[in-house]
Amino acid sequence: MRYLTIALSKGRLTDMSVELFEAIGIDCTELKNSSRKLILSDEKSKIKFFLAKPSDVPTYVEYGAADIGIVGKDTLLEEGRHLYEVLNLGFAACRMVVAGPAELQGKLDQLTNKRVATKYPRIAREYFEHKRRESIEVIKLNGSIELAPLVGLSEVIVDLVESGRTLKENGLVVLDTIADISARLVVNRVSMKMESERINAIIEGIRRELEKR
Repeated sequence: MRYLTIALSKGRLTDMSVELFEAIGIDCTELKNSSRKLILSDEKSKIKFFLAKPSDVPTYVEYGAADIGIVGKDTLLEEGRHLYEVLNLGFAACRMVVAGPAELQGKLDQLTNKRVATKYPRIAREYFEHKRRESIEVIKLNGSIELAPLVGLSEVIVDLVESGRTLKENGLVVLDTIADISARLVVNRVSMKMESERINAIIEGIRRELEKR
């Protein structure tokens, strides 16, 4: 029997993902022992895990280097990879929003030249150009996106919002919600056919676990 390989997002999703796999009987001891090894395995279940940068997880899954992955919906929307999104895991919930100064509330349509600062250029374009039918200039940033409207770099931003406190503290408000975001379980399309029995057993186990919570 070959190993099933699972790619987990490094960072805040790791612990919640590990807890979920342990709850369905997969041994994650190696994962929790924070060793320097890149690939960790549960010999009994014939499952290998590796931790990857969240934006890389959909790539590993699409190309079959991982059979299964756990990653945020924001990353899936931004990466646009060909894979199966099979379960909404519900944790790490937040929203992808358009935000800007309070005086723009209800006046988003009146802005003629929209400069949008974001870490998510694909999501920003998709939303403004396809949903709102508006052309925009996207400014890609990697750091604190909230800074952009404050220093005149952009009129609005597209970013993730959890509590909204950072926006509030910087005098910004949510102008529109693009999508609800949370962790998702994704599966490689070929693996789903070739290893359907084992993969479906994991999906069902996780689904039952989530229903209990």
